Amino acid sequence: MKDRKSKRRNRSLMQLFKYPKSGPENLIWFLLGFMLLHSCQSPKRELPIYNPADINPLLVDSAVRDRRQNHTIANFSLINQNRELVTQDDYKDKIYVTDFIFTRCPSICPLMTNNMEKLQEAFKGDGDVKFLSLSVTPEIDSVPVLKEYALNNGVMDNKWNIVTGSKRQIYDLARKSFFAVVDEGDGGLQDFIHTERFILVDKKKQIRGFYDGTKDADIKQLILDIKTLE
Repeated sequence: MKDRKSKRRNRSLMQLFKYPKSGPENLIWFLLGFMLLHSCQSPKRELPIYNPADINPLLVDSAVRDRRQNHTIANFSLINQNRELVTQDDYKDKIYVTDFIFTRCPSICPLMTNNMEKLQEAFKGDGDVKFLSLSVTPEIDSVPVLKEYALNNGVMDNKWNIVTGSKRQIYDLARKSFFAVVDEGDGGLQDFIHTERFILVDKKKQIRGFYDGTKDADIKQLILDIKTLE
C-alpha cells in the first residue's frame, strides 16, 4: 500500500513539473521537477561502524585503543537465566542490543531493564533481533537470582538472555569489545563497573551505535536504528 501511494505521488509530481517539448525553459523545468521529487524521498539513515580508534579513548582498553578497522565482538561463553550456555552462536546472524546490569542495582538498572523490555516488545515478532544483558556482579547474580529477575521483568527466553559467568570475562567484554565503561580495572574482586549504555551490534558482530538506556529519546532512536539494519 505504501509503495502504491509513493508511486502515485511521484507520478503527480512529474505531471506537475511537465516541461515544454522545446525551448530554453526545458532544462530549467526538468531540474526543478527532479529536485522536488528527490526532496520527497526519505533516504535511509546510514549507521557508522565503530572501531576502537573512533571512540573516546577513555572508553577503550589500552590494549585495543589504536585499532582502526575490523573490530568485532569477542567470543564469549556465559550462563543464562535458564542455566543454558550462551555463546556467539546464539547471536549468529542476529542484530542485538547489549547492556550491563546487576539485579540489586537501586538506581539506573531498573530503568534500563524496563527500557530493554520495551525494545523486546517492539521486536517480539522479529526473529532477527535479540537482547543480551550481562551481570556485573556475577558472584551475586546466580542462575536462580537471574531467573527471578527475568520473570519479574517480562523476559522472553527466546529473545533475551540475562547472563552470569566469569567476572573477568564479562569485564573484558565491557572494556575491550563493547566499550561500555570509562573506568579501567582488572576484573578482580574490587573491580566494579556501572554504566547506562546500550550497545547496538549488527549481524556481522560490529558495533553500530551507543545509546543512553535511561532516556526515552535514545530508546526511540535505537528502535529506528535497529530497523535500519534489517
